[in-house]
Amino acid sequence: MCDLASCKGECCLYGDSGAPLEPEEGIILEQIYEKVKPFLRPEGIQSIEEIGTSMTDADGDLVTPLIMNRECAYTLIEEGIYKCAIERAYQKKRITFRKPASCHLFPVKVKNHSGFNSVNYEPWEICKPARILGEKMGIPVYRFLKDPLIRKFGKQWYRELEIAARSITR
Repeated sequence: MCDLASCKGECCLYGDSGAPLEPEEGIILEQIYEKVKPFLRPEGIQSIEEIGTSMTDADGDLVTPLIMNRECAYTLIEEGIYKCAIERAYQKKRITFRKPASCHLFPVKVKNHSGFNSVNYEPWEICKPARILGEKMGIPVYRFLKDPLIRKFGKQWYRELEIAARSITR
């Protein structure tokens, strides 16, 4: 359960690289850039036009570009809160791509191994307000992330996750 009023969208600033992208997401960002551009800040536009709609980081991973090696170039700021300009364009029905899956899933990380994926919750300090809010509301992380988990793995996978979670919490 995100608590944007407390964290201010710091996930858009966090880390030493941009948001991880799947190869097809890099292609999508290139295709939708002109429709997302009106929602971007000038410094985001400058970064994207200098670096590209996606880039390869020092580890060889495809990621979103950054503004001055800090925040994601696709951020917008509203009332002091960092938000995603891609998602804003999606909400305004300018595009059909919501945002990169890694952003949608955060703070859950998916790692590809030979033959399987691991799905791990990482308890980042920046998400502490969300953990507190989720506990107060009785919403576990997997339920809060239902839509992105279904987006990534499908409905059947999510149903199986629910069954596994119920068996663990009994």
